Amino acid sequence: MTRSVIDPITRIEGHLRVEMEVEHGEVTDAWVSGGCFRGMELVVQNRTPEDAAQIVQRICGVCPVSHAHASSIAAEKAYGITISNNARIVRNLIEGAQFLHSHILWFYNLAALDYVNPLNALKADPEDAVALAIEAETSMNTDFFQLKNRLKTFADNGQLSIFSGNWFEADGGKAYKLSPELDLICTAHYLEALKMQARSSEIAALLGGKMPHIMTLVPGGTAFVPTEQKLDDLKALVDEVYNWVSTTMIPDTLAIGANYMEALEFGKGCGRYIAWGVFENQSMQLADRYLPMGVLDEKLNLSDVEESKIKEYMGRSWYKGDEEYESPYFVTEPEFTGYDVNDRYTWVKCPNYDGKPMEAGGLARILAAYKRGVPFIKDGVDDMLRALGAPGDLSVAQSTLGRTALRQLETLYIATLMKEWVDELIEAVKGGDSEYFRAPETDTGSGTGFWEAPRGALYHSEKVKNGRIEGYQIIIPSTWNLAPMNKDGEHGPMEQALIGCPVEDVEMPINALRTVHSFDPCTACAVHVTEPATGKSFETVTNPWGVK
Repeated sequence: MTRSVIDPITRIEGHLRVEMEVEHGEVTDAWVSGGCFRGMELVVQNRTPEDAAQIVQRICGVCPVSHAHASSIAAEKAYGITISNNARIVRNLIEGAQFLHSHILWFYNLAALDYVNPLNALKADPEDAVALAIEAETSMNTDFFQLKNRLKTFADNGQLSIFSGNWFEADGGKAYKLSPELDLICTAHYLEALKMQARSSEIAALLGGKMPHIMTLVPGGTAFVPTEQKLDDLKALVDEVYNWVSTTMIPDTLAIGANYMEALEFGKGCGRYIAWGVFENQSMQLADRYLPMGVLDEKLNLSDVEESKIKEYMGRSWYKGDEEYESPYFVTEPEFTGYDVNDRYTWVKCPNYDGKPMEAGGLARILAAYKRGVPFIKDGVDDMLRALGAPGDLSVAQSTLGRTALRQLETLYIATLMKEWVDELIEAVKGGDSEYFRAPETDTGSGTGFWEAPRGALYHSEKVKNGRIEGYQIIIPSTWNLAPMNKDGEHGPMEQALIGCPVEDVEMPINALRTVHSFDPCTACAVHVTEPATGKSFETVTNPWGVK
């Protein structure tokens, strides 16, 4: 039995360590550790809910809008506010822009280099790449001849820039399976994605004042008031991003996936899913959201969310005691004791739903929407399952490749909705609707914001008295996915997904890395509580390629 450690996991948000036991070429046990710590729940104590909506955005630079949104929903529940229709549309647009930014960034710039080898593209015939792009019905916005020359300059200078530090030699060079021409196409789209994710952030900045950490999303609605010029700019940006997403991401997903079909056979995880829902419809009900709420059990049976079933266990994390708290709760007592996989080994808490670990994220949202019969999602999932050679078989989605592929369907759905919301906002303004904010009528109460960040189910809960916060709790998407073992010794979702992954080279366990990246983990979010000054330290070990 051999130990394989990836520390740090790169191309994610924050610091993450994965330790695995490998036997006979397969992962037999795994431990996932969030290795940084920070403070937010304590920071917002005794502040106003309006302050909190701004402060909690600093949890993450990729999904700050979601934190502002969940915090504002919690405050609006406490205040008894139902936001106006215009505020609903504007918020959806800001959230949608952030989702598009995050999804594009994740697929191309964080995860793609587990499958795409830009160095192999040096062997490509650009004319053949054009023919392949036409056959795959994917976009051609880049001069493939010029790109190949740029890549050659990188390689000749020994300066691989953004393509350095990857595992292109994993499994003796057999781990990367794309043809040189497909590698060239996907490398072109990698570079285009840098522009498109920036365009998505421009949309959020246009509506939010800046990005990251927007300023206009506030409890009660929005401070953004559209003008003719801003609506014109908004429509142009949304159309540009939609046009790229619709012609690029699904074809690329299918073209890449066809070469890695074995990734449908590992990475399932716990097989249970939660989605709180995101993007408000006019009813403002969780089950009616454009991506609706849903809890799915081992048989993918769908049920509604029950807040009383959400609990967090502390016994394997660096917090005092080994209690299990029912949400909402406002206890935060960190205590670092040392890294020990047989005891406590992470700053990430262990949330569970009805006593079980649950996976959150794009796959959970897609499955919930599919089960609720959302037409765009149902048709798209059925089409993708046919393309993957498993018509009607949702079980293939429960895998490393399935988790990676289906999230791109969500990207296209959101890009489509963005166009609809722009038109809806324009019609509302033309009709004379000028209400964007509603003031509170009380300053005492409590509320919970069930929402989604790009990485999954996001929970903010707060208790307010005389306009000041007396208690605050956050459960982040990656907290669900990166959870350590629970009180019954059951591994968290990502740990379960790693167990069974094939490993040919323990120094470069590429299939384990692909599985981790399929979750798009964010430990900057997952680890959200600070430790008081104790003088204790946490030392990062050397990772497989020698970086400390």
